[in-house]
Amino acid sequence: MKLKNQLKAAIRSLSKNKMRTFLTMLGIIIGVASVIAMLAIGQGSKESIQAQISNLGTNLLTIYPSASMTGGVRMEAGSSVKLTLDDYKAVASRCPAVMYSTPTVRTSGQLIAGSQNWRTSVWGVYPDYFDIRNLTIQSGAVFTTADDRSATKICVIGQTVAKYLFGEGIDPVGKQIRINKIPFLVTGLITAKGQNAFGQDQDDIVIAPFTTVQERMMTITYINSIMVSATTEKMIPEATDEITQVLKERHRLGQSEDPDFTIRSQADIANAATATAGILTILLASIASISLLVGGIGIMNIMLVSVTERTREIGIRMGVGARGRDVLLQFLIEALMISLIGGIIGAGLGILTSEVIAGIMKWPVTITLQSILLSFLFSTAIGIFFGWYPARKAASLNPIDALRYE
Repeated sequence: MKLKNQLKAAIRSLSKNKMRTFLTMLGIIIGVASVIAMLAIGQGSKESIQAQISNLGTNLLTIYPSASMTGGVRMEAGSSVKLTLDDYKAVASRCPAVMYSTPTVRTSGQLIAGSQNWRTSVWGVYPDYFDIRNLTIQSGAVFTTADDRSATKICVIGQTVAKYLFGEGIDPVGKQIRINKIPFLVTGLITAKGQNAFGQDQDDIVIAPFTTVQERMMTITYINSIMVSATTEKMIPEATDEITQVLKERHRLGQSEDPDFTIRSQADIANAATATAGILTILLASIASISLLVGGIGIMNIMLVSVTERTREIGIRMGVGARGRDVLLQFLIEALMISLIGGIIGAGLGILTSEVIAGIMKWPVTITLQSILLSFLFSTAIGIFFGWYPARKAASLNPIDALRYE
């Protein structure tokens, strides 16, 4: 029997019971749509995390003091080990793989401007911090090295701080604010960056000269951390090795001894976050794939019913010369057509659902050709796998018994 004739026969057979055929397809349609939507959400989340982490600076390395050891017991981080300004100067001058660097101190402060107040983080840094973190200035200007040397009471603020202290759309440059009762002049407004990959508002920040925060606000002699930017992303391992060597020498640690500091790479955070998002995508797709399996079971059920209903028809076909493989192919084509048509409709529904989710819920969604092809191929495989047994059962019928079947 020619393939063309078998396709026509399959279409006629499926058309006789349109509602039953549609309900059988529905499992495949929902399954394919679910897989595409879940993969789109997972991929969108992964790309969003990567973009936000890259926004922080992919070449970023941060050096923190590690927990100290007392009697073989590790104490909390920073309990006695401190990083100093001399440590920073050694890293900045003796590490060729480092392009930008800054010591950092951080505190929180109550901000007051007129009758408005707001509490946020206050960072004390060198001007290089803006290059390390890829921060740009929307209006005004950043402070200079000379401002840091003289511990000038000036600052740059983020959009969130500006909104709550001065109101929406008002330029804060040139205005006075008080941070913990200390007067500061606002010299710059940072361009909005939004939330980072961990849900933190990057615009809720005040940045002031390092010496101003360290001496005038915190009155400490140590620093909280050192931030550096490697010359290129590929130079991160080399920069890490150079920093480790310099700080071990300064802290009089042998090569075999554990460092009393920790170096965290933004690339490590990006890889970890991407891996987590990848696992989440696989989990979502796996859950959605269950509906495809349910749809496949529905195909098998309906095809078994169809074989039973058409037993006499099968006997007549075999009686006029149809071979077992012709009957097998006939029922396999019917199962495959159900899964293929369901897959096509499901793909369209999955794309539409993804767009609706992105529009209404504002979730990051990325639809890829690979996810559509994967779902389509999976639905086809489901049709063949679950259609094989009913088709095989039909092909193995005895023609004489089939003709006698009532």
